[in-house]
Formats: sequence, structure tokens, C-alpha cells
Amino acid sequence: MNPTSYNNAVLDACILYPAPIRDLLLNLAEVGLFKPFWSEKIQEEWVRNLLINRPDLTSIKLNVTIVAMDSAFPDANMPEDKVLIQKLRLPDKNDRHVLATAIQSNSKWIVTANLKDFPNDYLKEFGVEAISADNYIASLFSKETDLAYSAFRNQLIRLQNPILNKSQILEIFLKLELHKTHSFILKNPK
Repeated sequence: MNPTSYNNAVLDACILYPAPIRDLLLNLAEVGLFKPFWSEKIQEEWVRNLLINRPDLTSIKLNVTIVAMDSAFPDANMPEDKVLIQKLRLPDKNDRHVLATAIQSNSKWIVTANLKDFPNDYLKEFGVEAISADNYIASLFSKETDLAYSAFRNQLIRLQNPILNKSQILEIFLKLELHKTHSFILKNPK
């Protein structure tokens, strides 16, 4: 995989919600392994759910994260196409906007934890496939190992509050069910 040729992927709200997964994916995108996409609705969804579960956070603080994401990836935020959304059929109609974002961004992948809500038999009609974060990240590590490790090291360097070492972040990855990702990183002696 040529790091300058992008592999477009929509990051679903459930993948943006856990900061360690979001941070790793954005670091992988920053080094050129793929081009991320989302929509305002996807951003609103992960923020809303995080605020419900983490009353210690504020919408102002999370909006700073959204602004940083949009600044780092200025083409990532796709406008909502209500006509397209209405035409799509998924098991959960509230997920149609995610597929619409994938279609609009010409993304091959929807990175999600809700695979059952995105049946690949239906998605292939649009040239899209749903994939778990662990499988997607592991595929990036297997295709461009050195560049992916570089992205992980960037993530470690940026972890300031709290500062975490490699072992600690790997433990978090296991708790988040990133088993394949954990194995790839553990094999790297650096």
C-alpha cells in the first residue's frame, strides 16, 4: 500500500467514542495509511453518548476535540445528504447516515463496532464493507508495519493526561477488544 494513496474509511460514532481507538485511528490516518471520514451527525452521536457516560467531561471540552479533528482532516466532515439517507435500508434506520457518509466520501470501509447493523450483503451494492476497528487497524499494521508503528509511537508521545507507557496503552487496547492490534504492537521490539 502506497502511503500517499488513500484507503477511505468512515469512522462510526462507536469507534470515535473510546479515545484510545479514536487516537490510534487518527494517528494512522495522519501518517497517510488511510483517509478518515465522518459527518456532523456522527460527531454529535459520539459526543452525546460520551457525555451521558462521563459526567466529568463537558461538551466544550469535547468540541475542542471535534475542532482539532476537523482541522487535522479538513475534508473529512461530509455534509448530510437527506435524500440519499432516506433511500437507504439498514436494520437500524438511525445508521443510514453512516452509510450515506461512506457513499458520499467514496469510502470502501465503515469502521464500526456494530457490524450487525451494517450487513455486508447490502453494503456491497455500494462498494462498501463494514469492518471492526481491530480488524481494520490490524490490516493497516500488516500492510505498512513500519508506518503503523510510527503512528502508534506518535500516539504514545501525545498521551499527556495521563501519560501512559506502551504496556499501559496495550492493556487498554485489550480491554477495548483490540486483540489483533495488541498482538501486532506487542511483537514490535521498539
